[in-house]
Amino acid sequence: MKRVDDFRLQLGKHELVPIMIGGMGVDISTADLALEAARLGGVGHISDAMINTVSDRRYDTKHVKEKLALYKYNVLNEDKSSVKFDLGRVAEATKLHVEATMTRKQGSGLVFINCMEKLTMNAPKETLKVRMEAALDAGIDGITLAAGLHLGSLALIADHPRFHDAKIGIIVSSVRALQLFLKKTARLGRLPDYVVVEGPLAGGHLGFGMDWAEYDLATIVAEVMQYLHNEKLAIPVIPAGGIFTGSDAVAFLEAGAAGVQVATRFTVAEECGLPANAKQEYFKASEDDIEVNQISPTGYPMRMIKKSPGIGSGIRPNCEAYGYLLDANGKCSYVAAYNREVLAHPEARKIKVMDKTCLCTHMRNFDIWTCGQLTWRLKDTTKVLADGSYQVPSAEHIFKDYQFSTDNQVALPDTPAA
Repeated sequence: MKRVDDFRLQLGKHELVPIMIGGMGVDISTADLALEAARLGGVGHISDAMINTVSDRRYDTKHVKEKLALYKYNVLNEDKSSVKFDLGRVAEATKLHVEATMTRKQGSGLVFINCMEKLTMNAPKETLKVRMEAALDAGIDGITLAAGLHLGSLALIADHPRFHDAKIGIIVSSVRALQLFLKKTARLGRLPDYVVVEGPLAGGHLGFGMDWAEYDLATIVAEVMQYLHNEKLAIPVIPAGGIFTGSDAVAFLEAGAAGVQVATRFTVAEECGLPANAKQEYFKASEDDIEVNQISPTGYPMRMIKKSPGIGSGIRPNCEAYGYLLDANGKCSYVAAYNREVLAHPEARKIKVMDKTCLCTHMRNFDIWTCGQLTWRLKDTTKVLADGSYQVPSAEHIFKDYQFSTDNQVALPDTPAA
């Protein structure tokens, strides 16, 4: 019986273990997690979601505090159009994080950065351009374009000296999305180096409507590969979403996929950025505890654990400090929902907002527990300790279990020494 290790992912001159760890923000896919994937010969991602916050936490900068001080006068104003990011600070934060990561890289693998189009930041094109260019300047191995169609994204960096050097991939959830991307970028003379096909069981924001359950990853992957074959385009295809065991991965590799992207099992790794208490909530979650809802201000359905503290929280919008989801006109649907509830309950000291959430603040505080559909199976991948908590495995253990396991088996971590 074949194992994942019997296959290799070819990205240009790089021959890799065909395991890619997805880019989970905010700093959930930490540098430590990405570097372990690279050390072991695969591909790891860091995320540039809320990069100024990540910089403040990790490198002792003061981007958030100083942005809040600059725009504090506007806190009570529903119009957030004046609240802009300093693009120089965005570039500085990105370079700090990428350089600090890349200088530590060991092994034959690669480290990519996940760049979401939906981080609009009140200036969608300008901020995305700065984020991507800064990452390239700082030596990132590649960029994965996520959370959006990215029809104009490649054009933003077409003049960068590393445009043809760095690996660039796109996440899609349908053949149609890939067709649109390729058509829009055809004039640039640069195909994506890989295509991640994300299915309906993935965590976080989904590339589907609330009818997500009607779709199937294997079917979408087969459609994408057939389309690329018909167009004579040799672009590696990497399925993602619901690939829980090495055997799940092998099934896709035997069907012609170049590699797999996995994330759910790594949310509870030692190197993952989730706080320890949140990791235990992921282990404890049952299948009924996982839902897809529409509380994200982006408009995309989002999968998370129902007990996430941020659901229903009526905290005051903190756009002056964060504001990553303000659109090109300085609007966010949570701001509108919050103000609606304040007007409806003028005497209330604390309100609830059930239809939207302040995603910036809650993701920053790890209070929205986004997860894959199969998170409820995490408890079967580890051991229960004497105190009743679940043992947290290392990223290396999880990676190698994917790499070498057979027969849909999951290897439990060694019991820690007393």
